[in-house]
Amino acid sequence: MNNELKNKDRIAIPRVKMPELAPDYRSRCYEEVQQGLTAEQALTEAQRCLNCPKPTCMEGCPVGIQIPKFIKLTEQNRINEAAAVLKETSSLPAVCGRVCPQEKQCESRCIYHKLNKEPVAIGYLERYVADNASPQSPVQIGDGCPSGRSEIKIAVVGSGPAGLSFAGDMAKRGYDVTVFEALHEIGGVLKYGIPEFRLPNRIVDVEIENLKAAGVKFVTNCIIGKTLSQDDLQQSGFQGIFIGSGAGLPNFMNIEGENLSGVLSSNEYLTRVNLMGANRPDADTPVMYGKRIAVIGGGNTAMDAVRTARRLGAEQAMIVYRRSEEEMPARLEEIHHAKEEGVIFMNLYNPIRYLGDEKGRVRQMVLQKMELGEPDASGRRSPKAIPNAIETIDIDVAIVAIGVSPNPIIPQAFQGLQVSNRGTIVVNQDNLQTALPHIYAGGDIVRGGATVILAMGDGKKAAAAMDEQLTQRKSNE
Repeated sequence: MNNELKNKDRIAIPRVKMPELAPDYRSRCYEEVQQGLTAEQALTEAQRCLNCPKPTCMEGCPVGIQIPKFIKLTEQNRINEAAAVLKETSSLPAVCGRVCPQEKQCESRCIYHKLNKEPVAIGYLERYVADNASPQSPVQIGDGCPSGRSEIKIAVVGSGPAGLSFAGDMAKRGYDVTVFEALHEIGGVLKYGIPEFRLPNRIVDVEIENLKAAGVKFVTNCIIGKTLSQDDLQQSGFQGIFIGSGAGLPNFMNIEGENLSGVLSSNEYLTRVNLMGANRPDADTPVMYGKRIAVIGGGNTAMDAVRTARRLGAEQAMIVYRRSEEEMPARLEEIHHAKEEGVIFMNLYNPIRYLGDEKGRVRQMVLQKMELGEPDASGRRSPKAIPNAIETIDIDVAIVAIGVSPNPIIPQAFQGLQVSNRGTIVVNQDNLQTALPHIYAGGDIVRGGATVILAMGDGKKAAAAMDEQLTQRKSNE
């Protein structure tokens, strides 16, 4: 690459377009929609980075990746070195490159916005580097770790992004780390919540194998608070515990007819398909099929569910959302992909009742037409009902994707934790320490529902704080 390229020439380079599978083809299969950049595309896109003296892009990264540094190395085709930069701060770069909302984080701070141009495709470049670097562990035990750390046992509850990030950083520091997962597969929401057409399981598995290579141990089919208690962990010698058990309790609207067969949560729907193979004819835990499927909600989970419904043969896969498209929290590219795949968007509608047949199966949904009023606390305009504007549509399945609540098992089973009225674990926001000094928590169990990268940021922050506490304790002994 030409290292003498002038900034005016860099600015003139158009942003890369990620190759994608054709909508007609991909809506009938589970192959990954976005195909990744070619080497030529990645190196050209890397040339767009202006290597700003004050890289504001980094301010938007919850895990603090040295973004200009890894992009400069990519421009020079030093892919393994670029990957090493990513892995200094991120335990899951191949995952983040695919599912993080870069348009709201690092890319939103790119200086190109001030030039009225599209930002550098940081997420695409992160994915390219993570996918194309030579196989190596993203978590290396650091040189010069204080002696004795390998004898200190650390427990991690949950193998989602918060837990994996925490585990990776503690392994890097030399601790003896064990991750306990309630399900039979490692990965948490990365496995059960995100479809393979967006995040292939093989990508998650590679990241997990890298953590194993760095010394992290995993125990599956183990529910902390049920299989093992708080006392069991302490008696086993764990000196520090990180809780990253997520938010797996689905929310419902509590409207008439929600108990009808065919009305289910997006958690159940996606878990059955993503983790239990419900899309296979011989599945032990099948999922309900239908020609007319309505998904209630406007977030990424709703998009995952409705796009999954299309792949399972729904002729009419609908998004029903009480606000306008502009207020949707889903990523813009997820909305775009859903539209390309034939999803119908029913914005400014809100379900108020489900109607069933004589067998107790949902057959219709009664909708209230909405309009937008003044902005609410989140800054989005509040929806309000239009008087006497009621419609009834035929459906075979309704999937409710209006958010989740924290998993209640840990808060109920661990004595001494402080819990909010929302069911989240209360922590010191400066270091994520709970009311129990040796226990830290992060991710959705604290936030109540957030992004993969924010959960990872919590894991990283908690690891640094716990390490400081344990180091101080050891020095005082």
